Amino acid sequence: MKTLVVTSPVPVSPTQSQATTRDAKRAATRATSEPRLLQWFLIALAVGTMGLILVVPLFVVFSEAFSKGLELYKASIVNAEAMSAIKLTLLVAFVAVPINTVFGVAAAWAITRFQFKGKGALITLIDLPFAVSPVISGLIFVLMFGRRGIFGPFLQAHDWKIIFALPGIILATLFVTFPFVARQLIAFMESQGAEEEEAAVTLGANGFQTFWRITLPNIKWALLTGIILCNARAMGEFGAVSVVSGHVRGQTNTIPLQVEILYNEYQYTASFAVASLLTFLGLITLGIKTALEWKTARQLKEGQT
Repeated sequence: MKTLVVTSPVPVSPTQSQATTRDAKRAATRATSEPRLLQWFLIALAVGTMGLILVVPLFVVFSEAFSKGLELYKASIVNAEAMSAIKLTLLVAFVAVPINTVFGVAAAWAITRFQFKGKGALITLIDLPFAVSPVISGLIFVLMFGRRGIFGPFLQAHDWKIIFALPGIILATLFVTFPFVARQLIAFMESQGAEEEEAAVTLGANGFQTFWRITLPNIKWALLTGIILCNARAMGEFGAVSVVSGHVRGQTNTIPLQVEILYNEYQYTASFAVASLLTFLGLITLGIKTALEWKTARQLKEGQT
């Protein structure tokens, strides 16, 4: 018969425990640290690259926009064609962003809170605009709704105009921007978990009450970030809108298309003046996005604690 010998663990003193912790920290520091010279080189390389790619173009845009004085800058923005482009851009964003917001919230809630057939296919379709060139997406709409497209004869018979008109621009903008809200919310809601929603349902709340009182307050900062990114892309989209707009002056030109036309006509100052509007939008978007991401990270941290 074998005798089972039970040995008690060797007691570890607090001093030995502290020494082990210090050794582990030193090993981790050695494994992740680099020589000081290499660190400064990498930092300088990153800052220099960012300055060359981002800061220098921004400086060029504003310097060229104001190169001939404030009066010409104002005149380049308030003329009829520029104002038409600004109004059209705002109108398209006003229509596309709310639609994509509703879709993004619904898609994120369904993907992160339910299991159903076709879930993987839905996620793939949401990412489709990231994989397809905007020019190709615009061409697809032309092949569908153009005069010789699939629905062209039907639209022509009923005198409905999609391509080279406002509906086509909205459709193209919707396609290229609809992943932004959904993708922002999917990542956030997956990391947040569904414990609070499950507790609310257990206590008798219905689906609408759960969404309005639990889900929506929890995702508000991530939702605002997605809306801002979607709006920035909608107002700055060029490729898809260029294909479906027809470049009709004063009617179907958005701000990016107006910038291209002015530049091609050698009106450089006016071109950069109109482009500065999108640059201002980008800088404001970046600042708001940074603040909202900080709010989101803080909310996640508070939820985990």
